[in-house]
Amino acid sequence: MPEQALIKVDNLVRTYVLGEQELRALDDVSLVIEPGEFVAIMGASGSGKTTLLNVLGCLDRADSGRYLLAGRDVSRLSRGQLAEVRNQLLGFVFQNFNLLPRTSAIENVELPLVYAGVPHDQRKRRARAALERVGLADRLQHRPGQLSGGQQQRVAIARAIVNEPRLLLADEPTGNLDSKTSVLVMALLQQLWSEGLTTLFVTHEPDVAQYASRVILVRDGRIVSDTKQTARRASDDVPARAA
Repeated sequence: MPEQALIKVDNLVRTYVLGEQELRALDDVSLVIEPGEFVAIMGASGSGKTTLLNVLGCLDRADSGRYLLAGRDVSRLSRGQLAEVRNQLLGFVFQNFNLLPRTSAIENVELPLVYAGVPHDQRKRRARAALERVGLADRLQHRPGQLSGGQQQRVAIARAIVNEPRLLLADEPTGNLDSKTSVLVMALLQQLWSEGLTTLFVTHEPDVAQYASRVILVRDGRIVSDTKQTARRASDDVPARAA
C-alpha cells in the first residue's frame, strides 16, 4: 500500500485587501508532497511563495480550498488545534533566525520542548543532542550575539528539529548569509533530508534551489512549473577550509 502523502492541498485561495485593492496571493493552488522529498519553492518577491509556506505551516489560513497534513484536514482547525499541529508535526527555520538574544543556544533550542511540557532534564538532553547533530556541541552556552550568522542559523535548525518533526519548513534559510555559509547550511539541510526528514524551503535564488530534489516555481499566486531534478550535493561545494 503506497505511503500517505504528507501534504495534499486542493484549490487553495488566499486573498489580501490592501486599501481598495484586492491581492490574490494564492490563486487556486493544488499540490502534493510525499514523505522524504526535498522541495524548493521559488519565486520573485510578491509571487506568493511565502504565503504558501505560511499556509502549509499552519501560520496562516487559506480563504478557501482544502489542506490535508499527514491525512488530517487542517483547513478549519481552531487556533489552539493549529498550534498543537505545529508543535507536533512541523519544524520552522526563518531567514532572521528568530533567536532570543539574551538566551543561550541550548535554552533557545529548548523552547519548543517547554511549550510541549517536556520535563527539564529531558529537555536539556534533547536540546544538547539537537545541537550536537548540527555541529554545535561546543557552543551550548553561547548567546546569539556570540555566534556567527551561520552558527545562529544552525541553532535555529536545531530548535526546529528538537521535537522530531515530520516536516521541516524553511523561509529563505540562506537569505541573511554569505555564499560560503549558505552552502554549509544547505549541506546540513541535505544531511537531515538524507536521514529521512521531509524538507520544504522557500528561496528566490536558483543556485540555492539546485540543492533540492524538486523545484516548484510560483508566479502571481499560481504554480507555473513543478520539476523533479537530481539534487546537487552541497557538501561537494563546501570549501575545504570551511568543511
